[in-house]
Amino acid sequence: MNTNVNKSTGGIKSVGESSDSFKINYPAIYAGASATKINFYSGKPDLFNLYKPGEERGQRICFVSDSEVSKLPTLSAFFAEFNSGKCGSDISVIIDAGESNKTIQSVLEITGAALDAGFGRNDLFVAVGGGVICDITGFAASIFKRGAAVNFVPTTLLAMVDAAIGGKTGCDFNSYKNMIGAFFPACRIDFYTDFVKSLSDAQYRSGLAEALKTALLYDRRLFEIFKNESGKIKERDADTVYEIINICARAKAAVVEQDFTEKNIRAYLNFGHTFAHALETLAGLGAVTHGDAVAWGMGRALSLSLQKGFCTKSYKDEVFSVLEKYGWVTSALPPLIKDADADKKLLDIMHKDKKNTNSKVKLILQKDLCSTFSEEIEDSDILSVLR
Repeated sequence: MNTNVNKSTGGIKSVGESSDSFKINYPAIYAGASATKINFYSGKPDLFNLYKPGEERGQRICFVSDSEVSKLPTLSAFFAEFNSGKCGSDISVIIDAGESNKTIQSVLEITGAALDAGFGRNDLFVAVGGGVICDITGFAASIFKRGAAVNFVPTTLLAMVDAAIGGKTGCDFNSYKNMIGAFFPACRIDFYTDFVKSLSDAQYRSGLAEALKTALLYDRRLFEIFKNESGKIKERDADTVYEIINICARAKAAVVEQDFTEKNIRAYLNFGHTFAHALETLAGLGAVTHGDAVAWGMGRALSLSLQKGFCTKSYKDEVFSVLEKYGWVTSALPPLIKDADADKKLLDIMHKDKKNTNSKVKLILQKDLCSTFSEEIEDSDILSVLR
């Protein structure tokens, strides 16, 4: 796979022509697409011309979005069209927005709508939204008549740099993150970086945290951008945002091609996530953004790495300075957690993490920038960085 960034010189491309594109290839033994084509488009999103709802094509489309994304100025007319009767046999499903709706009930709402509309396994699901919508739509496609095709149009920075890429689908269950799901890659992902302009500050910062994670794991240049170009990043400079998304998408694609089902190096993408998922569960799903939780979790993982002698204090302090520059919490516990026994409750949740294989918690830790490994950690060591 070509991982060089070939940025377009600008201008709005014609329909079907992306300013940059590449493919992720998958092992043939897994369900879903054999490859995912990733396209980058400049200009305002235009789903009318990209998908032409109502046009006879021999394949019906079920568009899935949420109650906030579907009302964005660039998308409201598109989704309103489904109420006009002009979309033929294509349908839309609108899920209530928020992490609290990343449930098996939402997945079944999508599959039920497609079943009621007479869809078959040769028809197509298209997720238009952030990580929640991409995850539940992909999972719905994976179980609909044992597998129908799915495409993603990610609308949040977090989805563009991480959640939409790589074939992980699923939903939360019993207040635990992503406990039900499947590996089921999309056939195509269409990136319109213009969506980033519409994000709230909280959503934007959430996506930046996952991008910083990618920098720490794989890309020294991206880390330098975070260190030295904070003004451009905070202002959402178009060229800087494009470069961040492109680097992250290619980095994750390269890892996914080598380890699709997370048996080895793909697990490194969970850096900070075991801490983060525990925080999200304890705080209540949706009370803290995923990215803010990941940023805090990376800080805890680095504190643990330093305590165990795996990394130097200078590296830990360098990363902490970047975390603090963007307003992320680096303390042992975030201020929103008031529970006196929070450390023990977080540890208990971490023990339920699906990546654990034995009685100990398995964590992703670092020795230095772009030097990462996994380690089973004693409970006492984990508790020491949560106090």
